[in-house]
Amino acid sequence: MLCARPEALVLLGALLTGSLDPAGGQDALSLPWEVQRYDGWFNNLRHHEFGAAGCRLQRLVPANYADGVYEALEEPLLPNPRRLSNAATQGAAGLASLRNRTVLGVFFGYHVLSDLVSVETPGCPAEFLNIRIPPGDPVFDPDQRGDVVLPFQRSRWHPKTGRSPSNPRGLTNEVTGWLDGSSIYGSSHSWSDALRSFSGGQLASGPDPAFPRHSQNPLLMWAAPDPATGRRGPQGLYAFGAKRGNREPFLQALGLLWFRYHNLCAQRLAREHPDWGDEELFQHARKRVIATYQNIAFYEWLPSFLPKTKTPPAYAGYRPFLDPSISPEFVVASEQFLSTMVPPGVYMRNASCHFRKVLNSFGSSPALRVCNSYWIRENPNLNSTQEVNQLLLGMASQISELEDRIVVEDLRDYWPGPGKFSCTDYIASSIQRGRDMGLPSYSQALLALGLETPKNWSDLNPNVDPKVLEATATLYNQDLSRLELLLGGLLESHGDPGPLFSTIVLDQFVRLRDGDRYWFENTRNGLFSKEEIAEIRNATLRDVLVAVTDIDPSALQPNVFFWHEGAPCPQPQQLTTEGLPRCVPLTVLDFFEGSGPGFGITIVALCCLPLVSLLFSGLVAHLRGRERKKLQKKGKGSMKKEAAKDGVPAMEWPGPKERNYPVTIQLFPDRMQVLDRHLTVLRVVQLRPSQRVSLILSSNRGCRTLLLKIPKEYDLVLLFNSEEERGTFMQQLKGWAPGLHVAEMGEKELFRKAVTKQQRGCILEIFFRHLFAQVLDINQADAGTLALDSSQKVREALTCELSRAEFAESLGLKPQDMFVESMFSLADKDGNGYLSFREFLDILVVFMKGSPEDKSRLMFTMYDLDENGFLSKDEFFTMMRSFIEISNNCLSKAQLAEVVESLFRESGFQDKEELTWEDFHFMLRDHDSELRSTQLHVKSGRGGAGDIFKQNISCRVSFITRTPGERSPFRGWHLGKPFPCCRTVGPPSRLYTEALQEKMQGGLLARKLQQFKRFVENYRRHIVCVAVFSAICVGLFAERAYSPQPTTRVGIILSRGTAASVSFMFSYILLTMCRNLITFLRETFLNRYIPFDAAVDFHRWIAMAAVVLAILHSAGHAVNVYIFSISPLSLLACLFPKVFVNDGSKLPWKFYVWFFQTVPGMTGVLLLLVLAIMYVFASHHFRRRSFRGFWLTHHLYILLYVLLIIHGSYALIQLPRFHIFFLVPALIYGGDKLVSLSRKKVEISVVKAELLPSGVTHLQFQRPQGFEYKSGQWVRIACLALGTTEYHPFTLTSAPHEDTLSLHIRAVGPWTIRLREIYSNPQGNGCATYPKLYLDGPFGEGHQEWHKFEVSVLVGGGIGVTPFASILKDLVFKSSLGSQMLCKKIYFIWVTRTQRQFEWLADIIREVEENDHQDLVSVHIYITQLAEKFDLRTTMLYICERHFQKVLNRSLFTGLRSITHFGRPPFEPFFNSLREVHPQVRKIGVFSCGPPGMTKNVEKACQLINKQDQAHFIHHYENF
Repeated sequence: MLCARPEALVLLGALLTGSLDPAGGQDALSLPWEVQRYDGWFNNLRHHEFGAAGCRLQRLVPANYADGVYEALEEPLLPNPRRLSNAATQGAAGLASLRNRTVLGVFFGYHVLSDLVSVETPGCPAEFLNIRIPPGDPVFDPDQRGDVVLPFQRSRWHPKTGRSPSNPRGLTNEVTGWLDGSSIYGSSHSWSDALRSFSGGQLASGPDPAFPRHSQNPLLMWAAPDPATGRRGPQGLYAFGAKRGNREPFLQALGLLWFRYHNLCAQRLAREHPDWGDEELFQHARKRVIATYQNIAFYEWLPSFLPKTKTPPAYAGYRPFLDPSISPEFVVASEQFLSTMVPPGVYMRNASCHFRKVLNSFGSSPALRVCNSYWIRENPNLNSTQEVNQLLLGMASQISELEDRIVVEDLRDYWPGPGKFSCTDYIASSIQRGRDMGLPSYSQALLALGLETPKNWSDLNPNVDPKVLEATATLYNQDLSRLELLLGGLLESHGDPGPLFSTIVLDQFVRLRDGDRYWFENTRNGLFSKEEIAEIRNATLRDVLVAVTDIDPSALQPNVFFWHEGAPCPQPQQLTTEGLPRCVPLTVLDFFEGSGPGFGITIVALCCLPLVSLLFSGLVAHLRGRERKKLQKKGKGSMKKEAAKDGVPAMEWPGPKERNYPVTIQLFPDRMQVLDRHLTVLRVVQLRPSQRVSLILSSNRGCRTLLLKIPKEYDLVLLFNSEEERGTFMQQLKGWAPGLHVAEMGEKELFRKAVTKQQRGCILEIFFRHLFAQVLDINQADAGTLALDSSQKVREALTCELSRAEFAESLGLKPQDMFVESMFSLADKDGNGYLSFREFLDILVVFMKGSPEDKSRLMFTMYDLDENGFLSKDEFFTMMRSFIEISNNCLSKAQLAEVVESLFRESGFQDKEELTWEDFHFMLRDHDSELRSTQLHVKSGRGGAGDIFKQNISCRVSFITRTPGERSPFRGWHLGKPFPCCRTVGPPSRLYTEALQEKMQGGLLARKLQQFKRFVENYRRHIVCVAVFSAICVGLFAERAYSPQPTTRVGIILSRGTAASVSFMFSYILLTMCRNLITFLRETFLNRYIPFDAAVDFHRWIAMAAVVLAILHSAGHAVNVYIFSISPLSLLACLFPKVFVNDGSKLPWKFYVWFFQTVPGMTGVLLLLVLAIMYVFASHHFRRRSFRGFWLTHHLYILLYVLLIIHGSYALIQLPRFHIFFLVPALIYGGDKLVSLSRKKVEISVVKAELLPSGVTHLQFQRPQGFEYKSGQWVRIACLALGTTEYHPFTLTSAPHEDTLSLHIRAVGPWTIRLREIYSNPQGNGCATYPKLYLDGPFGEGHQEWHKFEVSVLVGGGIGVTPFASILKDLVFKSSLGSQMLCKKIYFIWVTRTQRQFEWLADIIREVEENDHQDLVSVHIYITQLAEKFDLRTTMLYICERHFQKVLNRSLFTGLRSITHFGRPPFEPFFNSLREVHPQVRKIGVFSCGPPGMTKNVEKACQLINKQDQAHFIHHYENF
């Protein structure tokens, strides 16, 4: 290879580097040499990476890390760096260089270093070696807070290092490690292109041809803020090849020098070779500039830097096996020795040796202050070429500081600081940089390089003050072996670099020269001829300065790196800090300053999104409620207006501290009615003369108040708008009730005199307490007499009398009820229209303590209306009619007449028209127990007494027991043990059996374990599915939550971890809505392992978990935004390398940029808004009030997923992963929707529409071809007349064998009400035509599995009975065909307010009873509207019902043979009896559908029963 011809090398280089012409032309191919790459690659053809930008530093000495790999040594293993800086490098400025080195040489050295190495770029992920400042430090802690810490971020390291002790961490060199002019042309092809003008081979200039363009590209130049003024931005910074070429105006001047020199060479070449293109001119000029630069750096500057005893050897040719890589030891040695020679200021002079004054903010000074010149923007002293020349000439004449340990304060205390600090300690930072690089100790380095090691501290350097050595030794605990390389090298240096530094620097430069294939003296690379090499070897920096500045050569000394006696333009004096402006003190930026209130308001506003959505949903629900009420009350408005036409409006005063409310007063001949604003009667005041009603008028405050004083009742206080209105009302009142006593008094006294309803309630409270105390022989204390009751109040209460309305209210009845009138008339012995204490007591004693005979005689007397001692059939009919009132008149007159005739006939009185009391009591002969338990339930005035005097009333509930060898009208099933809650009427039972409950053995822990075991057995499928899903979410959270960034760990953990879990949840939640897929899968073997019936519950569970995680995700991002808003740019660039570029500007984005000006932030805010709307509108409360609102807002899921994809694709925190989870569920869901869409748009004709009682609409429509379904399944329909997009779910009430489909729809909302209206008026002439439907379904649910259990219990409440209508018809049909079924018995429990509510179901049950020849179905009907207490009326109803069942084998109320109960079903006893009746059955299916309260009771009963180790009840339910 060494013998290869130059042409071969050129060809190989061209193949490796490619075309250098940006336009892809052929200019580069015409060059007669191999063009050197900008990035340093392929310089060494054996090791292509040697010296390339981005390559690692190569150590001269093994690394010295705490763990041997990457962990840096820190306190307490090594001393505090600030203390070391103060002890070893502090001292006064003003000592001149011993060898008269110039300041130009110092900054030229820094320029050479910027060409060779750059390790200042912070590494990622961020690691810190912060510098703790000692308390009371005069520069950094003048307030003596003791908590000041200067941040220091570790440098970027090579990714292939730091893995083991044999491969410790090595830093990355960001620039090329060659003397190749990268500080002039950049370290990459793109960087060079950004600097070029592509015209005439020149570098691009700004408006002034002598200056480059300003740096506008943050990818190129470092743009740290000016620590003195705080100014930031690229303005005033020039585009150089060195990233930090604008750090000081002195480095800037050298950059301008080489910029101008290149353009000067290009212009000269263009004149000499007018036929050359831009690329040829540029490459020739670049080649010449780099060669000149190499010659000056190596043969002129390096000898000035090194001691005279250290001279570079002569060039012996290119050595391809030599590794020229930069060493970390060289970085420290060169930088630190140069730092000792930096003066506190720099002179400026012209060609005639005039040293000028420089301008500053304090006026003028003899020199530019170094500490106030870092990153200065638009320096007023360097605005022209002439001023730049003056600065270069001034540096050439100024002698640098003494080469010793002392570093001036401009570097040591006021070096540009990181993060929020404007300044930092240069030496302390360099010490930390050495520790970051894992540099060896001073002694280790000497030994490794074969140098003599000192035996004690005094051997370091005799020129160093012993006090300095002692202070340094103290910090190192007198252990010389711990002395670090940086400080040891400084302490050994005096006048020249010490042995260690000079050896390191010389070794590095020799390797750079001899290992560089493109070195200008290498005659084999084809770059220069020998004559050109000789010419270049004679070039000096003075020649460059003369050529660029056009000054007389006599104005400069031959070697500008030294100034000796006799040289032109001596400096006025050695600069000290005196006479120079003071350094701008430290400032600490607050990145969050002024952002606190805005950030807080933003967070509060985001937290209020659900509240805003809640308010909006409340408004929508209110409007929908009004619409529903308008539809329900259509046509009633005119009736009410007519009723109120003659009324007088007023305001009623209810009492002190209560608000007045509007009322309407209606006057009649014998009474006055008070109506509320809904025209509902509030009270009736009798105006009979016997009432002695008096009138009191207010005489002040507008004279508009009126008090109607009513004896034995609370008073009525009315307020009118004016005295005239009150007068008009009085005239009307006197017309209907003449002889009124009228008085006047002040309004305040009138209010005090009025007896309010609250006061009357207190009186009645005492009345009832003492009433019960006497009847039940309770002590006065036990009766609960109020503590404030005085004897006067008691006497007042016992002398008060009850009105008819108060009596009815105490019984919980209406005043106009026939029963109330009969009872009141019987009790009112004196006939004054009121009940006294004694009258009420007499009748209460009969009910509480009377015998059955006493109660039957009381009832007989009540309804002996003509008081002739006999009860006629008409009076008996009237009695029964008063009883039927409590069941909402559920029997017609004909039915009631049939009941009366039946009772008379059964008792043998069919020929009698009147009954004596003996006959009446004989009729009730079989019901002594019921009469004995009959009581009068009295409600106290305020509810307090009701709690004290609750009676243990015996009620009965039926459950089923087996009666061997007997068959009754109820097919062998009889009543069992009494239970409270309700009462059942059926045939007299012959056997009462209590369901045996197996007592669980063991203590509390054993019982709890058994219950837990049963719970797991009951819900094992649900538990497994939830556990698997949760485990996946937790795993995703844990996998993504890890963050290497300690400063942002909390926010990153929350945001990354929850993002992964939420992405998974929101993706797979789609599967729970694939109705068609679920309907299909539930018929497969998977249904044994996955609870498909719980899909909706699982959907809700995922949604709630996802929204909790979304809130945590948002909270994490709120923390992140705050941290990002106060974090330096270096940290943000690590976190978001695609968003931020660390250009040194340090200022982070404000919080509002993150929230509202980034794609993730804006989409995140929109996602929160969408979720708030969807979740609020999906709540159970709102769904019941506006299903359409829920349906419409839930379609925002499309926008939700679009925003999720955009939100995650920006890859702000992590790489986008949402699509990984989303793709498969989205495809499945899309396929499921396509299946639904394929059948949705088929128009289906309605065959029959029927309006049933209780707002139920029965629709019968065509069955689509191929439509197969199972009993218990449901469909979604849309009525074309109400819109083709709004679908509502309903359960099919038709059986699978029927030719048509049918639905029973209850009108409870606007859509169902309008549907009822539409089908109430069919169109067409002669033949009714109904609006058509769209049908989607069928869809499966748990009810369709009724046939999989040997015993099934169906529980339907309200309109929730619809799925069971289909099931019952299907069961009877299959049994009639003799089909083999697993199901052997079905118990159907129908819970309804009244049998009239769903008479259509009674017809279905009747059909089932007629066709059920195999005794498959047992029906139990619970009517809840009847009073559940055992008063007189309900007792008589139970007697009539039992009589009806006994005689006619059917219910009085339903007309069915099914057992009828009054009250609510007691599920737990019922299920207990089922286990006893079917001991061989291990699993019983329970299927409920109805209001949530009912299904919860069923679920609770199943859970309680399942705690016992017997038959297992499996519950499936649906709510509406």
